[in-house]
Amino acid sequence: MTTTTKPNHIGRKIARIRELRGMKQETLAEELGISQQSVSTLEKSETLDDEKLERVAKVLGVTKEGIENFSEETILNIISNTFNSNDSSTLNAINIQPSFNPIDKVVELYERLVQAEKDKVAYLEELLNKK
Repeated sequence: MTTTTKPNHIGRKIARIRELRGMKQETLAEELGISQQSVSTLEKSETLDDEKLERVAKVLGVTKEGIENFSEETILNIISNTFNSNDSSTLNAINIQPSFNPIDKVVELYERLVQAEKDKVAYLEELLNKK
């Protein structure tokens, strides 16, 4: 069994970094002063000249070397090695605890329902008195 290494496809790396940054092709194109179609072509390119790569890296907020050495496996390793959960029941999840007292919210809702019923009774009594 032989393993083949993936080619260093710069365009795919640029596309993935752009997506991770939440940036659309149109935004990258605007920042680079080119068309969206040119960005699409750029992201399909296996290689890119150093000057263009520098410009793209600057817009994406990374270094040229950051794009060249980008690896999703590395990113996932960093995330998994830095994620901490003190609660063993929340494996790979964030343990969120409310910053409010749920009982207070129930009481508040109950009081609002009681007030709505009082308002309804008062309105109905007013209608009866008018007849």
